Amino acid sequence: MNKKLGPVLAAAAIAALPSFAEPSGDRPDAAHAWAVHDPNRPDPPKVAAEPGRPPADAAVLFDGTAGSLLANWTDGKGGPVRWTVADGALTCVPGAGGATTKEAFGDCQLHLEWRISGDSDPNLGNSGVMFLDGQYEIQILDSSAVEPSRSPWKAANYADGQAGAVYGQNPPAVQPCRRPGEWQTYDIVFHPPLYDGKRLVDPGSATVFFNGVLVQDCFPFQGRTGWCRRLPHADRSSGGIMLQNHGSPVSFRNIWVRRIPSRFACTVDGGPGLKMGDVAALRRRLAGESLALAEKTADPAEKYIRLWEAFCYEPDRETAAKIRAAEGPCIAAYKGRKGSMADKERRAAFARFVKMLVAGKWIPRNSPVRKAL
Repeated sequence: MNKKLGPVLAAAAIAALPSFAEPSGDRPDAAHAWAVHDPNRPDPPKVAAEPGRPPADAAVLFDGTAGSLLANWTDGKGGPVRWTVADGALTCVPGAGGATTKEAFGDCQLHLEWRISGDSDPNLGNSGVMFLDGQYEIQILDSSAVEPSRSPWKAANYADGQAGAVYGQNPPAVQPCRRPGEWQTYDIVFHPPLYDGKRLVDPGSATVFFNGVLVQDCFPFQGRTGWCRRLPHADRSSGGIMLQNHGSPVSFRNIWVRRIPSRFACTVDGGPGLKMGDVAALRRRLAGESLALAEKTADPAEKYIRLWEAFCYEPDRETAAKIRAAEGPCIAAYKGRKGSMADKERRAAFARFVKMLVAGKWIPRNSPVRKAL
């Protein structure tokens, strides 16, 4: 064989092999309903994400047309937004008020592009992206010419008021601002404050990518953002997204938003929203589903794996007895390379599964199935 072709043909042969997820790893516990790499864990929904286009599950808030402005935005008082639309951009008109989405949003991913006028602006292109109807702001400003200064009359604005800042609370980690006249990009992950009744469970946070550069890394809000003041948190978890009108002719385009789950939405897998009762209930359900699947399959190795899944979700004597009964046929299939055990890769995966059970002290080291490997 041509030595140069060898690696290519080998790679092609590997690529041609059927791909499968082998049996899972560390078992469920009181804080995790799922095993590691659990094949019973639901797959995420598919979302098309084509280059240069919003994700398929995004709501497009402004697509460059007057129609999308009218359909999605209000002046905050129920009236139309009195800004201009030209050349695919929405431009703030000084004195015309802000622009607020008609829909309310809580946990979300927001994408927008903004541009400060190339003309001299004494306000440095002051604007902002504001959540919950203006209560949490990511600053927009011309911060392209920031110079270190301790002057009380600092020309390029205070650190926590520069572009990319959580206004009044946290400066951007770095300053990637481009010059006026150039388009800039914000990608913001916003989590609002979360309440259990009147008790604040989580203060909310902002993650901000500014021109592709991370400038806010899951920064926890210290309260509502405001000029020269520390304010208490908002008392709600959803509201309109607002583009601030601060008297500067700032332009916006390509605005879209995705609703995303709260970090507290998952209650069954060890995260901040963990609820032990939900974990126990899901494990009981999964045990029943795995037992039903074990009854349906004629493949001895798959039956054995399914029964162990069920037992690890919810150990009981009846399932343990079924595992003992399934052990002999499974060993025979493994030794005789029958059913799924005829496949070399699946045999290796099955062996890893059994060794994992031994390591977790679910199976004794001197058990027949362990010796058969």
